[in-house]
Amino acid sequence: MNKRKVAIVLNVLVIILEILGFSHSISDRGAGIFAYYTQISNLITLLSCILFVLVSHKNEESKNRVLRYLSSCLLTMTALMTTFVLIPLGGSVHGLLFSGNGLYHHLLCPIVSVTSYVFFESHYTSKRAILVPNAVTAVYGIILITLNVQKKYDGPYPFFRYYEQGPVKTVMWMVILVICITAFSILIRSASIWRDRRLSS
Repeated sequence: MNKRKVAIVLNVLVIILEILGFSHSISDRGAGIFAYYTQISNLITLLSCILFVLVSHKNEESKNRVLRYLSSCLLTMTALMTTFVLIPLGGSVHGLLFSGNGLYHHLLCPIVSVTSYVFFESHYTSKRAILVPNAVTAVYGIILITLNVQKKYDGPYPFFRYYEQGPVKTVMWMVILVICITAFSILIRSASIWRDRRLSS
């Protein structure tokens, strides 16, 4: 089985996993899912995988490279922040990683989708690549912090609760989030370049 066929199979698997995950999250939160970075990153992933499958038979998957790259960066951010930030801050390991939508959106979808992108798909490796996930993450953070400051929304993550932690910690968390997405974006881009070089050598 060649790389494209493997990528198609993995993308179809991600689509199925995403649908299962959203069936849980929509049931639990309804339209409120759109306040969560996890749900936004997985929605982008679902769309990117659907597009990948639709254009793969035309050998035009390159048109979807930016979206697949963005998806991979956001999913990496989602999985690692859940594991190394939200769980240490008091989140349930079982609840966030091994049950409900957490099983799909925090664990299985990130593993399968990022693996497919890095090892079996064509890549978006422009030096400007990291600007895309950085912009999405920064805009998301600014919107949620603004809503928390205006008391129009609470959370949904502890580091956005302005009135519980104060302005200094809120700004610090925003800086940390931008640094993290930058690091993950560089990591995904570097892994993609390494993979391309291995295949061409």
